[in-house]
Amino acid sequence: MTANRAIVRDALGIAVASGAYAIAFGAISTAAGLSLPQTMVMSAVMFTGASQFAMVGVIGAGGGVWPGALTAVLLGTRNAFYSLRLASLLQARGWSRPLAAQFVLDETTAMAIARDDPRLGRFAFWATGAALFTCWNAGTFIGALATQAISDPRVLGLDAAIPAAFLALLAPRLRAREPLAIAVCAAIVALALLPFVPAGVPLLVVAALVGLFGMLRR
Repeated sequence: MTANRAIVRDALGIAVASGAYAIAFGAISTAAGLSLPQTMVMSAVMFTGASQFAMVGVIGAGGGVWPGALTAVLLGTRNAFYSLRLASLLQARGWSRPLAAQFVLDETTAMAIARDDPRLGRFAFWATGAALFTCWNAGTFIGALATQAISDPRVLGLDAAIPAAFLALLAPRLRAREPLAIAVCAAIVALALLPFVPAGVPLLVVAALVGLFGMLRR
């Protein structure tokens, strides 16, 4: 019981922090032109922060839905690799299988595999997933609803939150020379393409080039 309480405490801590982040997403999404129902459906169905921020960022820049969706998919592919690691641990069957797939995230994976006891790992996964889903969607609703009272949410400077959020996610991964060099080259290519292609397309091109680089290295 002590171990379970510790897991619940950690899960709630992660969920509350993510919920605060979701408030920013809800506000940015409506500032980008999405309605309150569209924003809520995205958080409930997509349910992966980086992909959601990427999609509304592309849409807000005028790139359209399809480039935004493709960008979100590229960022979300890492969750598929997490599922390979979690499949044997969770052993989900029946109705719990699609729900488990929805809950496969950075945070739930980290909480699950950090436990030596498989039972505690499963409990950590489900506790973290449920807490995250609740707080993320509640935060999205609060942020989206708040901007409904503002005639032009962009006056708050919320468009700057998207690149700031991605820089915060990227910074811890740039401590070695190779990731830093790849990031700099990717930025140069994206900036060079920006005047010639629609918004969102430079990111897709850069993602394809980085994937090709990874394959050639092998």
